[in-house]
Amino acid sequence: MNAKEFVERYVAVWNEPDERARHARVAELWAQDGAHFTHWSEAHGHEAIAARIASVFDRYVGGGGFNFRALNGVEAHHSTVKFYWALMPRDGGMARSVGSDFIVLDDAGRIRADYQFIEP
Repeated sequence: MNAKEFVERYVAVWNEPDERARHARVAELWAQDGAHFTHWSEAHGHEAIAARIASVFDRYVGGGGFNFRALNGVEAHHSTVKFYWALMPRDGGMARSVGSDFIVLDDAGRIRADYQFIEP
């Protein structure tokens, strides 16, 4: 698995404006029983994960003028991937938010568990 390519596909889901394409990408990246965790929420399964991403998209990307961007420092080993990201204004400027994800993959290379950390 090419970790950098994987992260690029992952970040693209959060920036995807087309709902059907977003659902298809969720199904490509996450295992059927995969999960996405933050400090305040859990989403289990494709529908819940797609709804979580749609909510973030509507608030920040579609309606807020931001895009998610992967930062340098992708690391991967033993079926895990760790990377950093930033929520950047499309017209330039400072990041609105930064964070990291620690992802555990299944044997097929799909996300089993995605732990998202947002920096204060």
